[in-house]
Amino acid sequence: MTAEFRRLGKRGAYRLGRLRAQGVGESRAPAPFRPRFARHRWRRWSSTTWLLSLLAGAVVIAASTAVGWWFVPFVVGVGAGFANRAGGWPWRVAVPAVAVMAAAGWAAPLWVGVLRGLPYGGVARVIAALTGLPGYPAVGVVLTVLIAAVQAVAGYWLGRALTPRLADDLFR
Repeated sequence: MTAEFRRLGKRGAYRLGRLRAQGVGESRAPAPFRPRFARHRWRRWSSTTWLLSLLAGAVVIAASTAVGWWFVPFVVGVGAGFANRAGGWPWRVAVPAVAVMAAAGWAAPLWVGVLRGLPYGGVARVIAALTGLPGYPAVGVVLTVLIAAVQAVAGYWLGRALTPRLADDLFR
């Protein structure tokens, strides 16, 4: 009986049938921790390329907003998702950048319209009041800009999902 207590907790003390023969092997040592921010291998395109493409996307969104095409942030987001697979930026960096791009693209025509004297403030006040938010013009404008950002991020995720993964992405 005391021999059983000495075996308690020792490796191989209690053999439960033929587990090793059934495919249950020995446990491996865990892989060493590598912090994500320490690897800079993920950048395939330079920061300048990304900034210029984000600026071009904001200009396209601003021009289409001035024409009245409200869906273009989604389309530009899909393009950013396609480009991001080739560019290699992590989604933690790309998603906020795409959201800021869409927000800037929609805010610029609104700002230019306000400077020209168009009644965007009154329209924004009515939109805010109809949605149950406080009836301030800033609330309506912020809501409009947030909708553009959500459209662009949804388009980014769709573009990223539709792009096939590269072979080196699978083994990272």
